[in-house]
Amino acid sequence: MSTPVSRRSFLRHSTAGGLGIALAGSIEAIAETGTARAATRALHGYGPLVPDPAGLLSLPSGFSYKVVAEAGVTLLDSGQPTPSDPDGMAWFAGRGGGGALVCNHEIILEEPYAVPTLPRLTYDPGARGGTTTIELTAGGDRVREYVSLAGTLNNCAGGRTPWNSWLTCEEAEYLATGPFQKDHGYVFEVYAFDNEANLDPVPLKFFGRYAHEAVAVDPLTYAVYLTEDAVSPHGLYYRWLPPQGFRGGTGALRALALSPGGDTAGRLQAMSCYEGRRHVADLSEATRPGTTYQVRWVDVPDRDARTTSIRRQLTDDQVTRAHKLEGAYWGEGGAYFVSSFARTSDGSTREHDGQVWFYDPRARTATLKTIFGVNPDPASGYGGPDNIMVSPHGGLILAEDGEGYNHLVGVTRDGVPYLLARHEASESEFAGPTFSGDGSILFANIYSPGHVLAITGPWQRT
Repeated sequence: MSTPVSRRSFLRHSTAGGLGIALAGSIEAIAETGTARAATRALHGYGPLVPDPAGLLSLPSGFSYKVVAEAGVTLLDSGQPTPSDPDGMAWFAGRGGGGALVCNHEIILEEPYAVPTLPRLTYDPGARGGTTTIELTAGGDRVREYVSLAGTLNNCAGGRTPWNSWLTCEEAEYLATGPFQKDHGYVFEVYAFDNEANLDPVPLKFFGRYAHEAVAVDPLTYAVYLTEDAVSPHGLYYRWLPPQGFRGGTGALRALALSPGGDTAGRLQAMSCYEGRRHVADLSEATRPGTTYQVRWVDVPDRDARTTSIRRQLTDDQVTRAHKLEGAYWGEGGAYFVSSFARTSDGSTREHDGQVWFYDPRARTATLKTIFGVNPDPASGYGGPDNIMVSPHGGLILAEDGEGYNHLVGVTRDGVPYLLARHEASESEFAGPTFSGDGSILFANIYSPGHVLAITGPWQRT
């Protein structure tokens, strides 16, 4: 397994250069000093952040939050505590205005609260990760919380499908050895409200076995775009094309996986970028928003990668790599994806503290939308975007996994950044931002010690 490397731990041993965030249409410096945190003035959006008397989450004036679930404190229906390390997450509509959150738990072996390995919901009894489902009222209050997938490993991010399921991703490359009774590094499908559909979990092996991070699904073609968070060498950006005649829908991926030849159904391909005739080996070389590359796709030779990792099967002149490919989200007719940070010392061509890219499937282009300059003071600045979503109120929301205090950072349609929230209790990352269907509640996770939060306020104000 390639060990994930956070920007926080990496920067403790790295040098840093200039500062800034550059976006399509604007260039803004958004660093702040530690002494000025309480008086942060937003560049745009909802106004400055107001310190939280409880010391957990600072929000703009008029906004508030409540804790929906907390690792080790709230209880599942089965009686065990809420598992550790909530990460990627999505909201699904229910009846009467309520809904449900399907929440990943990025657990390997040592976290204090595992996902309980319940009968028929468990893939591998030796693994401690998985997903929980939290059913909610229209106001965001927890009704019940239960296991929807167990026995998976390091469930990091994922993505929702057009048919209202959640694809949860194992950021792992372990074969069945030691405590693990089955191979890991796959994607699994989870349904909200219908735990019967989650029984006897099936790995979707046609998506490949590697350190999966997140996915985005094209609702028209059912193509799936996937990120890989890996090093030595850097990870790849993938596309899965379904076989002819495939139609996405409830149970369709499971049926395909269980069909004859299902492990290699469709085509799994890796992205290869070009600037004219020149091949681009590393996305970090792009430093100006608006930079656009033509994209070609290269078939993956051996997608189950039992002897050689997929990223090692393809050479630098065949594919385009990026350090720490993280969040993915489908919106505005294409697939957004994130590279969290890059340093020349890790083998990247150039340095940055975050890139946001947009793949246009019609034009077959990848365009750099946002880039964070290297922050010279990691303890007090911005950077390390991880999870991403397109906001129903316009623009993007990025969840930081950076050095120092972490934020939810909004980016307006015209490229202006603003602060939306700051975690005050520790340096733990934000994860899993997702809005309720009517846009009234933003749900988000604080990875450690493990909070699921519901944020409300005057969203229409911006």
